[in-house]
Amino acid sequence: MSLHLTDVTLTYPDGDSRLTALDRVTLDVPGGGVTAVVGPSGSGKSSLLAVAATLITPDSGTVTVDGTPTAGLSRRELAALRRRRIGIVFQQPNLLPSLTAAEQLQVMARIDGRSPRAARNRALELLDAVGLAGQAGRRPHQLSGGQRQRVNIARALMNDPTVLLVDEPTSALDHERGAAVVGLITRLTHERGTATVLVTHDHAHLAAADRIAEVRDGRLRVRTPA
Repeated sequence: MSLHLTDVTLTYPDGDSRLTALDRVTLDVPGGGVTAVVGPSGSGKSSLLAVAATLITPDSGTVTVDGTPTAGLSRRELAALRRRRIGIVFQQPNLLPSLTAAEQLQVMARIDGRSPRAARNRALELLDAVGLAGQAGRRPHQLSGGQRQRVNIARALMNDPTVLLVDEPTSALDHERGAAVVGLITRLTHERGTATVLVTHDHAHLAAADRIAEVRDGRLRVRTPA
């Protein structure tokens, strides 16, 4: 399980010229560890995550997900890769209001063709893993913000991804609940061996990371926590 970005450059149109979002970025994310990505607003963090998720194709460079190079894959093949190997935890949970916690997860497995029974069993297993075994039948409005984010994490793990990409998971939470969510992500990463990238603005959470990748003006510098 691993994620590799090699010499990745990404630019966007900017009037008559182009704006460089990522400038020859190389990042290796091994399985079983959390790589925290930090940097000021506009530094390229979101672009890095989008390229890693195969949602944006870079101008140059390569992205390799669990040994599979993504260059040359069709849109359908990329969608299948994301569905089966990449879990994405969005900044906002974006849970469907009419579905229970278990059903939020089951939808993901059904899209991938699993049987209803297998999907239900997997959903209950993951809700238990994130500490929500007793909340499987509750809908989003019956859950706290921290609980909704835990459902968001469990949903990202539903298809047993090898790469987990997490975008500012604590932005809407207080410090205590945010720390609990980061602690949960770290524990699940170590237990399940995922290659995890955690984008965060809160430096208080960096101690939980195995490595820190600092993005500034589209360039990357990797260091270990102090």
